[in-house]
Amino acid sequence: MFGLNFIRFDSTRYVIHYQSGSIRREGKGLAFYYFSPTSSIVSVPVNSIDLPFIFHESTQDFQQVSIQGQITYQIDQPFQISKFLNFTVDDRQDYQSDDPHKLSQRVVNEAQSVIAANVRARGLRKLLSQAKELEKILLDGLSQAETIHMLGLKILGVNVLAIKPTPELARALEAEVRESLQQEADQAVYERRNFAVEQERIIKESELNTEIAIEEKQKQISQKRMETQLLQRENERKLLLEKIQTEIEAEEKRRSFLELQSTNSRQKADDKSYAIQSYLNPYKDMDWKSLMALQSQGKGNAYFALAFSELATQASKIGQLNISPDLVASLMGNQPS
Repeated sequence: MFGLNFIRFDSTRYVIHYQSGSIRREGKGLAFYYFSPTSSIVSVPVNSIDLPFIFHESTQDFQQVSIQGQITYQIDQPFQISKFLNFTVDDRQDYQSDDPHKLSQRVVNEAQSVIAANVRARGLRKLLSQAKELEKILLDGLSQAETIHMLGLKILGVNVLAIKPTPELARALEAEVRESLQQEADQAVYERRNFAVEQERIIKESELNTEIAIEEKQKQISQKRMETQLLQRENERKLLLEKIQTEIEAEEKRRSFLELQSTNSRQKADDKSYAIQSYLNPYKDMDWKSLMALQSQGKGNAYFALAFSELATQASKIGQLNISPDLVASLMGNQPS
């Protein structure tokens, strides 16, 4: 009424109230009455603003890519930005110019300038794997940009959400990647088979080494057994030689004993022969009849035998001779006892 109005702003708005060309009041979340014919109200948003972007650029190898992301910024110096952009609002808090909407475009332009310089210096393959690095470059580039400082802005964060080639190039890359993955899979299969073959070779070699070791051990055992047998035979041979030597010595002693015994026997026989010869020498010239007569020394049966012996020698001259048993018995009974 009569140009006197009341206006209220929330806490995310920094308000500057000009009246007759001078600042009457300023601050966040103000509420006041003002006289509209002589007042001008500037409302600068100081909350954080998320600004999405998508850029189409060419890489170093002349391939088209699209870079999609988001910039989060805040108006840190509202009084300073009000010097360059018109944030004046009317009674309904609507902006009276398009400058507030141009702010986002200026930030996007600065971001695109930083992105373009870096994308054109990189190849496609390298760029597709450097989203995080590109985020850091964009954040540093915007934070140091002169326009950003001049407008009193503060860059809170940058996110690069996607780096995409054109659909045709993407399909080509996918085919190439698929081929590469297939080759890697084939290589993995080959390496797996080669590893299996190598493991089998190692196992076979280990088995052969084990068999060789067993054969070597068996050879050593055989050699040891042979050496033991040879040693045993040598010991047996030595024992046999010792036994033979002992027997030889025993035989030698026995032979010596027998020779001594034979010598003694011969000596005894010689002595006996000499004694007999000495005994018989007186009778060697006598006939046998005399010898028998001497041997009988008065025994009747000796004379009886001698008589019959004489009869036997004269048998051819005797016609008949009767000898009765009684005669023989009487002769035998009459011999002296």
